[in-house]
Amino acid sequence: MSAGGKKASMIFSGFRALGLYSNHLAHVVRFHKKHREFYVVTAVGKCFHTYNVKKLGIVAVSNALPDDLSCLAADRMLVFAAHGKTVVAFARNKEVVHTYCGHRGDVHLLLPFGDHLISVDRENAVIVWEVEAEEEYLQICFDKASFEVSALMHPSTYLNKILFGSRQGALQLWNLKSNKLLYTFPGWASAVTVLQQTPAVDVVGVGLASGQVIIHNIKFDETLMKFQQDWGPITSLSFRTDGHPIMAAGSPVGHIGLWDLEEKKLIGQMRNAHDTAIAGLTFLLSEPLLVTNGADNAIRVWIFDTPGAEGRLLRCRLGHSAPPSKILHHGNNGQTILSAGQDGTLQSFSVVHERFNKSLGHGSLNKKKAKKKGLKHDSAKLPAITTFASECARQSDWDGIVACHRGYLVATTWNYQKGSMGVHKLESARFNHDRALNVHATAVDISPCGNFVVVAVSTGHVDLYNLQSGLHRGQYGTDKAHAGPVRGVAIDGLNQLTISAGADRLLKVWKFRSHELLHTESLEVPPASTLLHRESGMLAIALDDFTAHVLDIETRRIVRKFTGHRGQINDMTYSPDGRWLITASMDCTIRTWDLPSGCLVDCFLVDAAAVSISMSPTGNFLASSHVDSLGLFLWSNNTLCSVVSLRPLPADYEPAVVMLPGTCPSQDDEEEEEEEMDSSELADYVSPPQLDQHLITLSLLPDSRWKNLLSLDIIKKRNKPKEPPKVPKAAPFFIPTVPGLVPRFALPDNPQEERSKVFNLGVLAQKSPFYMQLEDSLVSNNYDGPLHLLKEMGPSGIDAELRGLAPDMGGDVDILRAFLRLVGSMLDSRRDFDLAQAYLALFLKLHLRLLSEEPTLMQEAAQVSQRLEEMWGHTQTQLNQSLCLLQYMKSALL
Repeated sequence: MSAGGKKASMIFSGFRALGLYSNHLAHVVRFHKKHREFYVVTAVGKCFHTYNVKKLGIVAVSNALPDDLSCLAADRMLVFAAHGKTVVAFARNKEVVHTYCGHRGDVHLLLPFGDHLISVDRENAVIVWEVEAEEEYLQICFDKASFEVSALMHPSTYLNKILFGSRQGALQLWNLKSNKLLYTFPGWASAVTVLQQTPAVDVVGVGLASGQVIIHNIKFDETLMKFQQDWGPITSLSFRTDGHPIMAAGSPVGHIGLWDLEEKKLIGQMRNAHDTAIAGLTFLLSEPLLVTNGADNAIRVWIFDTPGAEGRLLRCRLGHSAPPSKILHHGNNGQTILSAGQDGTLQSFSVVHERFNKSLGHGSLNKKKAKKKGLKHDSAKLPAITTFASECARQSDWDGIVACHRGYLVATTWNYQKGSMGVHKLESARFNHDRALNVHATAVDISPCGNFVVVAVSTGHVDLYNLQSGLHRGQYGTDKAHAGPVRGVAIDGLNQLTISAGADRLLKVWKFRSHELLHTESLEVPPASTLLHRESGMLAIALDDFTAHVLDIETRRIVRKFTGHRGQINDMTYSPDGRWLITASMDCTIRTWDLPSGCLVDCFLVDAAAVSISMSPTGNFLASSHVDSLGLFLWSNNTLCSVVSLRPLPADYEPAVVMLPGTCPSQDDEEEEEEEMDSSELADYVSPPQLDQHLITLSLLPDSRWKNLLSLDIIKKRNKPKEPPKVPKAAPFFIPTVPGLVPRFALPDNPQEERSKVFNLGVLAQKSPFYMQLEDSLVSNNYDGPLHLLKEMGPSGIDAELRGLAPDMGGDVDILRAFLRLVGSMLDSRRDFDLAQAYLALFLKLHLRLLSEEPTLMQEAAQVSQRLEEMWGHTQTQLNQSLCLLQYMKSALL
């Protein structure tokens, strides 16, 4: 493969994204009349997701657009989305059915309006589209200096009228059918951020950048009431329609204010409803439910069923509000992925269904104090998790997850089943009196039994703790395990060895219980991280020079060295069988190395560098997290469902960019991919008739064509009819055919010649084509012709042909000798070995007595027997060698 020909990944293909629920765009609530159910639509990057409000289960994921969505809206039938200067309409929540092009600036506001769609771009142009025709119905251009459109709405019962709000504070009411400005409202000297229809006709809720909410009657241009919010601009408004005169207002800090419109006062505050600004909030029609979403990647449904004014959280879907820094599969079924994010939380994502997702919360040094003060005001809050280890062997008895935090010495335990932080804080007593500011835990590993945990520290210490009690059980080394920071620790599968790698370029192997140093391996370059595959005993070491080495912990030698990355190796993972080592680097590549051959077998580029990767214990998915991306991405393993021919990639291999799941390439990229596929050098492999002259090749014929040759008598007895066949009254006319696998009509040689009614005795002695081919082969010594005829015959035809070779059946001794030579030629060519055995066995069964009576036949049979013994001896030797090698590969280490 040349350097110029770029190929995508042969092993992995994008499957789907996990943990992505919402971004900074406001959600859209839709009602399905047939299902009698509400649905909420949220934007996620280049696509949008649709959830049912009843259970917040995902219903549909739209096809991806080339750019990120900038605006979202929906009517009864379609979902409208804007990306850049283009607006598209989706049907069935999935596929694009309409495209609207004509804007000169980026579209940031959309409003469905009957059979029309109104869109506003950053150039302050308002275009009214005919939805079905995809044509421009009307365009209104506002002066950006005097009236920059920032919000728009359709007042209820106002036919053909749209109310526009501006950043200058003024409002304008337009009739779109006549294209006339009907009225201008002077405003309140503050930018309009939200316009929302109230349950009352003619009354509109106006949210301002000053934090004011104005309830205004647009019919009489009269302000009915004003509310002031102290949390910044109003980001969203919604009104209850279930009989309670309540208004909810969102803020940029994540708080929601609840106002009573009858008493004209604040009656409740839902503080910290989201960690970021409230992007959208909607009261469901005639229901006490409030749906909210924010840029913290969360959708929440609140219910107002308590005497107080504030709502309680009914259900939610939330992911990381900051990119994940470390992911790891938990358990052996491959259905759960643990993820530690830069937002400080530890979360669990399910591959099966989102209802199994759960958040283990935020780390804190004092959980009781944190519960009283709240997460925002917790002074003992721990920073983000840098690395963690999990083990499910004893997770039902005590904590099974141990994590290290950025800049902190203490290692925390977490309980997966309880879904919360654990009871222990693992910290050595040696640092109580003399602690430097830069001392922190760097690596951690849990023993396979789930009882012990090894924690490495930046000072060079490696400590052993008991997970059940949290007690310190010793340290490795008399003073320190390493002279510099410890970059990686691992415990083998039998609790016999502990391996530690330090920045002092040393890799040390210790006895697990006695803490005795067994072996020290010097590395050329300081290690960055380590990863142990316990079943095979292979320790992968990522070095600072962007290479990866593999150490066999049994022989304690470096057995593989992989070079090729051009950036720091961020993470590594093994395939379940230990054959592949998969590495992710800052050069945006994900590479798969084959350990038995020591070659690079797969490589592909991603848009953003992978920060962490984890291969499923079942081998079906590779999970990855990326720079500046809040979700986890699943890549399906193609080798499980199809035959993938893996070949070593050359040194000058240039990988192709593979889009993350949930995104789509542009049309140009698709055309290039099609051209590359057409000119691909990796064509389907066609096996040659014989791989090597020294090997034995079997025929490709089905077993039924040769396995039953010796059992034909039994088969005929079993299939013998119990009653004679009945002649039908009106027998149909059949054209006579020649017996054989391929049906052929038996036409007379000379159809014009009249047949004689006198019976010809010479017909009984007619020679078959196979017989004549054998006669010719005896002279030419080329037996390909008769062998080809035998391959086309069925078992009964072969039996009849071999019986006809005997002298009492019209045959000859020379023909019998010719057949033995045919078998000998098959053995000499080492092809069709199974057919040669079957034909020879049937021949001996039929003509063994005749062979013993003819010296020439006995001499020929002896030669065939000698060839057969030599070939079988050679074959048996090769089989024994292969079995020994296979047994060694199964039991021994690489």
